[in-house]
Amino acid sequence: MLEQYHGKKVLITGDTGFKGSWLSLILYMSGAEVTGYGLNPPTTPALYDLLCLNNYIEHIDGDIRDREKLQKVLREKQPEIIFHLAAQPIVQYSYQEPVYTYETNVMGTVNLLESVRHTPSVKSVLNITTDKVYRNREWEWGYRENEELDGFDPYSNSKSCSELVTHSYKASFFDQSDVCVSTARAGNVIGGGDFAPNRIIPDCFRAAELNKNIILRNPHSIRPYQHVLEPLSAYLHIVLAQMEDQDKQDYYNVGPDEINCVTTGKIAELFCHYWGKDLTWITKSDHSKHEANFLKLDCSKIKHRLGWHPRWRIEESIKKTVAWYQYYLTGGNLLKYTERQIQDFFEKYK
Repeated sequence: MLEQYHGKKVLITGDTGFKGSWLSLILYMSGAEVTGYGLNPPTTPALYDLLCLNNYIEHIDGDIRDREKLQKVLREKQPEIIFHLAAQPIVQYSYQEPVYTYETNVMGTVNLLESVRHTPSVKSVLNITTDKVYRNREWEWGYRENEELDGFDPYSNSKSCSELVTHSYKASFFDQSDVCVSTARAGNVIGGGDFAPNRIIPDCFRAAELNKNIILRNPHSIRPYQHVLEPLSAYLHIVLAQMEDQDKQDYYNVGPDEINCVTTGKIAELFCHYWGKDLTWITKSDHSKHEANFLKLDCSKIKHRLGWHPRWRIEESIKKTVAWYQYYLTGGNLLKYTERQIQDFFEKYK
């Protein structure tokens, strides 16, 4: 699959983020001509900086809320493919900065799609949203793509709005054109190089690094955790599929098999197991902000329509993640190490 990206002109919004950094490296390795558009890396340290990605892709500093600049970049770079990842991605932060969250996640999507309208080179667009776009009824079964969109918190709700914006632009402007547009509603991602606050794996790593207990807010919550390479492989798959057959453009859930939808406590337990050194976790509840307790995705559509399937079980995903962070602490060549994890995954993907 990756060889099909060789020589293609690709634009990634939000390239400096966690997922954007992994995706940028994958596309660089595939021989694509990659342009990134986004803000400075959101954390210190940041995967983007650790991998020195500025040496391998062209990055343009820009805010997704700045439509004039974004349109200028598209006109100049003439991308064929666009992955839209630019977002305010943290649930807890969205309570503190709801206006910024909506401006970025909703109007950012409007700005991107409006820019696409005026850029004839673009053939395939994928808007990456989240599993949290659904109205969560705490059902024991996975949500399907035709379920009601109504995220609760400002982050989740803004992503629901981003989905609706995409639906409207697709119906209003792109259905009778040669531009293919899809969305991907991905589950919770884990993997090496995430240093964001209020996320389970970065919190586990920070505790391990300081030799402290891992503190969990809600160890019994169930989420569709998956290694970051899983959804990225799906995104790459969707973009190519819809370019080959416009009937493949759609709204896709991207998550693990049901057996790998586990509790946050299980994630922490596996992290402690693979980290070793008597690392443990404890519970310290925080009921000040709403969080869903139960969330699963039904990924039947992408499996049957596109033939995509997750590859790594949750144990393998945690093992790879822990290994990355432990290697990071050695001060070794992170670029080469991350490339090896990518190669290992896509070898199994064949």
